[in-house]
Amino acid sequence: MTLADEEKKSLIIYRLKQTDEAVESAEILLANCKFAAAINRIYYAVFYSLMALALKSGFKTSKHLQLIGWFNKTYIRTGLISQDLGRILKNCYEYRKKADYDSFVKFEKIDIEVLLNEMNKFITSIKKYIETNYNGKNTRPDKNRQNPCL
Repeated sequence: MTLADEEKKSLIIYRLKQTDEAVESAEILLANCKFAAAINRIYYAVFYSLMALALKSGFKTSKHLQLIGWFNKTYIRTGLISQDLGRILKNCYEYRKKADYDSFVKFEKIDIEVLLNEMNKFITSIKKYIETNYNGKNTRPDKNRQNPCL
């Protein structure tokens, strides 16, 4: 079953909204020294933006490693997207695994700030790629909505 164009567009917009919300959460958590939780949100901001790219490309999965492998094969190895973004994705994934699954892990604020900056670079690049390569269809969330919680 494939998604109709309107459903696909709506889902891409939804994933980009999730991305923005995860970024905001990561910033708040980092500011409050909740490093492990900030790392989780940093990774998921990257993951959601990658899900939007996958949808744009017609690739569907819910498995993290499958999505990462697809991204590396389709975009990094082919040179469509900078290898630096592949490194950032791997970094975010590795940090998230440590934060979520390892015991007694201590993170330094400066390291999480660097990760946050890398996340922003990744997301900006992915959003730009989607916008540039989505055949002129607008995938930006509507910023003029009346209810800020929608």
